[in-house]
Order: sequence, then C-alpha cells, then structure tokens
Amino acid sequence: MQNRGSVSPLRSRRAKLLAGVVALGTAGLVSAQTLVPSQMALADAVRVDSASPADFSDVVRTVSPAVVSVRVKQAAEPRMMNFGGGENFEEFFKGLPDGHPFQRFFREFGERGEEGNTPRRAPRQYGMSQGSGFFISEDGYVVTNQHVIDKGTEFTVIDQDGNEYDATLIGADKRTDLALLKVEGEADFTYVNFAQDAPQVGEWTVAIGNPFGLGGSVTAGIVSARGRDIGAGPYDDFIQIDAPVNRGNSGGPAFNMHGEVIGVNAAIFSPSGGNVGIAFAIPSSTAQDVIMQLKDDGTVVRGWLGVQIQGVTDDIAESIGLDSARGAIVAEAQPESPAQKAGLRAGDTILAVDGTKVDGPRDLSKIIAAYEPDTKVDVTVWRDGEEKDISVTLGRLQDQEQAAAATPQAEEGKTSLDKLGLVLTTKAEAGLEGEGVVIVEIGPDSPAAEKNLGTGDVILEVGGMKVNNPADVLKALEKAEKDGRKAVLFRVESNERSRFVALPMNVG
Repeated sequence: MQNRGSVSPLRSRRAKLLAGVVALGTAGLVSAQTLVPSQMALADAVRVDSASPADFSDVVRTVSPAVVSVRVKQAAEPRMMNFGGGENFEEFFKGLPDGHPFQRFFREFGERGEEGNTPRRAPRQYGMSQGSGFFISEDGYVVTNQHVIDKGTEFTVIDQDGNEYDATLIGADKRTDLALLKVEGEADFTYVNFAQDAPQVGEWTVAIGNPFGLGGSVTAGIVSARGRDIGAGPYDDFIQIDAPVNRGNSGGPAFNMHGEVIGVNAAIFSPSGGNVGIAFAIPSSTAQDVIMQLKDDGTVVRGWLGVQIQGVTDDIAESIGLDSARGAIVAEAQPESPAQKAGLRAGDTILAVDGTKVDGPRDLSKIIAAYEPDTKVDVTVWRDGEEKDISVTLGRLQDQEQAAAATPQAEEGKTSLDKLGLVLTTKAEAGLEGEGVVIVEIGPDSPAAEKNLGTGDVILEVGGMKVNNPADVLKALEKAEKDGRKAVLFRVESNERSRFVALPMNVG
C-alpha cells in the first residue's frame, strides 16, 4: 500500500557531524532517504517481531516510491586540440625552430583560429554520472551524497515510474558527504522519515539503491557496528551494515523495520571494488541536522577552535601526569585562531568542552563543530599537572584547511640521547634559523626509530621546556627522571607540522 503523507519536522540536532567521502563509485552512485506516508499506517503495516524471521516486502512496498535515481551532467575541462602528444598546442608551436617545415603545416592545417594567432578550443564535452536520492518532503526536496552531485551542472531526478524531473542544487556539505536537491514542479511526492532513534547492533536493515545502474534494487542485512571511523573526515561516525551495497548505491537509504531511514549509504570497504559485506552509512542523526541547515541556508555553519590535535597515548598520559589516556592534546594553536587568542597552547590536553567529556580528537572535532560561531565555551584543559578552565569564543569554520580540529595520527617517542638513538645538533650548525634542536641521525632499532622520528625533524620542547641545543635536551631529560616520570614528552616539528612524541625513560 503506497501512501502519501507528511513527515514530522526534521529535528535540529547538531551533535554528530561527520564526513563520509569514501565514495561507492564514480558513475554509479545512489542515495536515498525515506519518509513514510503515515506513522500510524506504517506502524500497522510493517512492524516486525524482532524475534522472528523478517519479511521485508511491506517495508519495501511502502518506502520504495520515495527512492529516486539522480542523474548528473558534468562539464569536462576544456582542452586545446593539438598534435603535440598531449602538450599544449601553442607551446608546441612556439617551441619549433624557425623555418621548421611543421610551422607551415600547422599554420595551414593545424588547430588555429582564422587569424592564425589563437588555438581553437575543442568542443565542450560533458560527462554523466548517476546516483540515487530520496524524497524527504511532499514538495520535492531530495537528499543524496555530495560526491554524487560534485561538479554537476544539471541534475535530473527519476522516480520509480520513470518520470523525470529537473532539479536544482540547494546546497552540499563535503565534510559529511551530503547534498540537497529541489525538484521543480508541483507534483505531490511520496517521501520518507529519518529515524529518531539510533539503530541497535544486530537489528535488521534494508538498503535500496541503484547498483551498477541496474535500477531500484533491494538488499537486506543487519547493523554490524556503530561509531565507525574510516578516515574519511574529522566527523566520522558511520553505521556499518552488512546489507550488500555496491557501486551505484551511494546516497541510497538504509531503513529499519519501521520504514524509517537510519542512514544514508556513502561508502564500502572492498579491495576489489565490489561488495564484501561491509558498507558504511551516514547516521540519520547527522543527516537530518545537516539537511535542515542546507534547506534553511544552503550551507552548513560550524564552530572553529583552531588547533592541531592528536590522541593521548598511555605514554603521553604518563609523561604529563594524567591519570589515564583521555582527551586530545594540542600540538599547535593556529595563528590568530580563537584558541590562540584565548591562551590555549601546545601541550594543553583538552578534557572537556562546557562540561562535555572529550575522549579523543574525533570527539573534540564533533563537539566544536556542533556550536554556532561566536559562541563562548569553557574549555577544560590539563596543564602543568592540574585542570584549568579557559573561556574561548569560537570562530567560524571556513574551509578544509581551517579544520575545527585537525587530527594528525599520534606518534610515539623515546629517553637519553644514546639510549634513545638520537644524535642532535643546533639549528645554527644545521644551517637553519629559529628555535629548536635538529635530529641529524637516528640509531637503527632504537626507540627513536620505533617511534618514527626522522632525520631533519626539529625538537622544540622536551617535558614542556623549550630546547635550543643538545644540552637543553639532556637537562630536560634529567628533570623528568628526577620527577619520577616513566616517559617524557617531546614536541617535534616535521614538514611544517608539530606533534607530540612520548619517549620512555630509563630504556636499555
């Protein structure tokens, strides 16, 4: 029974912003989301006893009219037509010696303009990709993935009956891989709802999409895991499902047994490019908040703290006197950032924001991004062996480089120079300017080598003390040993990025 109906307003929840950009395919992408016709009708029609085998036909019959295909026309980059084996024609022409016989050939027959002074552009070419989406409102708003519509110039939505509708891009958010289209027309569209409750691991899920461009296909499985971080972005919090998902399913919806969308399919894990039973979906809690912002403003606004951070390992926790490995340690506060202006500095370990506990870098990224710019927050940090609250007025996250909390991989570290496998020199002796001590040699199989320190890395601080020569490093190590530390924290700069490395004391 296919009903048309309204859906409760999308709940504005800004807690779990995340990014999913491991695309399911380039030319076959699917995204769907569904709003069920009537909550009462759906409950009566498709509620399934979780203890019994599932029959998915009622769910599929109810929600599938809301699932659509999204066809995207993309303009290819213009190229100069040439005879130069891929070289720019004009450069190739100019490079010929005077009197070369090819010069006359190109003047008369080459890809030149009528006046012979400008190369002729090749005709504009277009590419076509196809994904999926789903209606979230009666008046034609469609959710899909950002990577489905990326670089698109024209968008067409195709419903289950083959009807085609022109669509306009309302907005897209690369960090969460979500986009919102609006179908032009006055049709009364069947749409679906986001689930308001997070799915439980082990419960049934149904995915609908357009794998390999075959058209509407249905697969079923269970929720395998939640909170997956697949390295797609700072807000990763994916639902993992084992319902078969392939290239072309990008943006397709994953439903629960009540016909509610629990996630937007965005990525697969596969060494071959095909289904191996591991797919990742953007949770509805993230999707509905992002989509609401796109609908209202055409963009997503996030708070910005302006710090480089890394995770706190057991060694790092020991070296700074923290009782356990928790929080996110600041490797660097970006110049003129809210963090720097408020007094946050390298070595501070952020434990909470406005009382919300920070377990690690990913938590901090999501917490900060959920705030509006210009919001004043209290950041609890661990500094010099005690907790300290610092008031910070957040800025606005503008671009990818200005990440709310960049998250380089945590690296670990070493102790006394010979035992640690370090040979050091001053910056002046290395022909460099500025502060710090340069690593000129790493002993093989040494603690320094094991922790991925490298020649050319610059040690800026040891145990919170600035160092400018090897003697400073030895002095800092001696102090850490007297303080009974089992590890000492090195602040190291490499490739213009700084990180912390905890090096063990009393090794070898």
